[in-house]
Amino acid sequence: MGRKFTGKELLVATHNRGKLEEIAALLEPFGIKVTSNADHGLGEPEETEDTFVGNARIKAIAAMSATGLPALADDSGIQIDALGGAPGVHTADWAETPAGRDFVMAMTRAKNELDAIGAPEPRTARFCCTFVLAWPDGHEEVFEGAMPGRIVWPMRGDQGHGYDPIFQPDGYDQTFGEMDRWEKNRISHRADAFRKLVKGCFD
Repeated sequence: MGRKFTGKELLVATHNRGKLEEIAALLEPFGIKVTSNADHGLGEPEETEDTFVGNARIKAIAAMSATGLPALADDSGIQIDALGGAPGVHTADWAETPAGRDFVMAMTRAKNELDAIGAPEPRTARFCCTFVLAWPDGHEEVFEGAMPGRIVWPMRGDQGHGYDPIFQPDGYDQTFGEMDRWEKNRISHRADAFRKLVKGCFD
């Protein structure tokens, strides 16, 4: 069992309002006040690791060290088996352009790379999410979640974000891009990791 969280305030190391609201709603039953990097005037640390857990740890420890508060961070991305697990920790990097993130470009790159090596169907992949909860005394808990599925083409749906329109989760005939947001949030890699976090540290 993980260490129980007994504090009254948790810093979620993110600047993403959507992610913050999602986590705050999930922790509301436990009476925990949730704040973000923006609330404390914190910047984004450089993510230099080549694993999800490594990058989540960098973000959690940076926020915890700067504020003295327990901090929760996550790192997530998509791993495509035929591409050796790429883009993985570089999931967002594939979308970077001088004018901001272009995920249509990133999804097209994934398809082109799969085509270039003649990857057979089904083109299996998974979305991964890792949470790291870091306490000021140096203790940390790690929770990993995943949603297996496959890469489909053409893109389908305009819900969700990132690579959702080309990812069809196992057991469903819709892509994450076609799925109702609440349904996706219930079955997603983040939901899987979050359930483990709540069970380990809050229940």
